[in-house]
Amino acid sequence: MTATGWYLLVGAILLSMGLLASRIRHMPVTSALFYLIVGVVIGPTVFHLFHFNPLKQSAWLEVITEAAVLISLYTSGLKLQLPIRASLWRVPLRLATIAMVIGIGLVALFAHYNLGFSWGAAVLIGAILAPTDPVLATDVQVKRPGDRDRLRFSLTGEAGLNDGTAFPFVMLGLGLLGLHDIGSGGRWLLLDVLWASVAGIGVGVALGWGLARSVRVLRRWRSETVFMDDFLGLGLIALATGIALAISGYAFLAVFAAAVTMRQTERPQALRPKTPPQGQAPAEELMSHRSLQFNEQLERLSEVALILLLGGSLFLNSWTWEAVITAAFVFLIARPLAVYLGLLGAAVKPQVKAYAAWFGVRGIGSLYYLMYAIQHGLPESLALRILSITLIVVTLSIVVHGVSVTPLMGRYGRAYRGPAAAVKEK
Repeated sequence: MTATGWYLLVGAILLSMGLLASRIRHMPVTSALFYLIVGVVIGPTVFHLFHFNPLKQSAWLEVITEAAVLISLYTSGLKLQLPIRASLWRVPLRLATIAMVIGIGLVALFAHYNLGFSWGAAVLIGAILAPTDPVLATDVQVKRPGDRDRLRFSLTGEAGLNDGTAFPFVMLGLGLLGLHDIGSGGRWLLLDVLWASVAGIGVGVALGWGLARSVRVLRRWRSETVFMDDFLGLGLIALATGIALAISGYAFLAVFAAAVTMRQTERPQALRPKTPPQGQAPAEELMSHRSLQFNEQLERLSEVALILLLGGSLFLNSWTWEAVITAAFVFLIARPLAVYLGLLGAAVKPQVKAYAAWFGVRGIGSLYYLMYAIQHGLPESLALRILSITLIVVTLSIVVHGVSVTPLMGRYGRAYRGPAAAVKEK
C-alpha cells in the first residue's frame, strides 16, 4: 500500500471512530475487533493491499510494542487509586504471581509434551502467552480512578503487574535455549527474578513519589504555576524506563510502580472537594488526572496501529492446527486453572473468579515478548513457529473476548454491582 493509501485508510478509521464513538461504545463488540476486521480485510487474507512481516520488522516492532505497553501500564497504574493496604489489592497480586507462574507452567508443559518443543522453547512460549494484556483489556478494566469494583480492579492490577512478573521466565526460556546467561545455581533467581524485580519497583516508587511531591511543593509555593502534565507523564515513563534498564531492572514494573505511587501520593489531594480552601489545589488540577486523559488517547492510537498490523500479518494458512489448539488450551484450560489455583483460599465469590478466569486477554504484551526474543537471537525456524502460534492466540483473543465482553460484563454489572462486586477499603 502506498503512503497515500495509508493516509486515506488511517484518516477514515480515526474519523469514523471519532464521529461514531457513542454508537461504537454501545455495539456488542469491542473497538479492537473492529480494527482487526479492517486489518484482515485489507491484508493478505482478503484484498492483499498490504502485508506486514513481523519477523523481518522485529526490531522496529519491538520498539513500538514496548512503547504501547509502557503507556498502557502507566495508564493502568493511574486508575488504581485505592491505598496499597486495601484488601482489594490482594487478588491482583495473587493473579500476577501465583496464577502467573501456574499459567506459564501449564502452557510450557503443553508446548513440550503436545507440540514437541524443547524445554527452553516451551518455557519461552509459556512466558509469551501467559500474561494478560493492559493494552487490549481496557473494556474489562476500571473505568475511573477510585473504582472499587472487585473484578475490574483485579484485572487492571493483574495486567499492570504481570507484564513485569513474566519477564524472568522469558529470560529463563532464552537461557535454556543458550541465548541468555542464566549461569549455574541461583544466578537466575538472584538477578533475573529478585534483583530485576526489586530494582524496577524501587525505581518506579522513588520517581513516582518524587515527581508527585515536587509538583505539590511547587504549586504550594506558587499557586499560579502551570505545568504541562502531558509532558510530565511521558517524561516519567521515559525516565523510569531508562533508569530501570540502566541498572538491569524491569522497566514494565518501574513504570507501573511509578504511576501507582504517584496516584497514592496524590490521594489525599484527590479526596478534597472541588472547591477546597484557599491555597489548596482542587482534585481536577492533580497532574495524574490530566496525564491520565492524555495517555488514554495515546493508548487508543497505539491500539489502532498495532491491531491493523496484526491483521495485515495474517494469511489463510496462518491458521494451523497447532496454533488454534494452543489458543484453545490457553483460554479454556490454562487460564481458568491458573486463576482458580492462584485464588485458592481467597475471599472472592465463585462468580467473580469465573469472570476473571475467562477475561485473560492476550495481546500486545505477547507480541513484545516475542519480538524481544527474536532480537536476542531466536533461530529463524523456531521464531516462525512461535510467531504463528502467538499471532493466532492474540487474534482469537481479540475475537472471542471482543464478542463476549459486552454481554458478559453487562450481566456482571447487573448481578454483582455494589457489595457483591466490591469490598470496603481496609
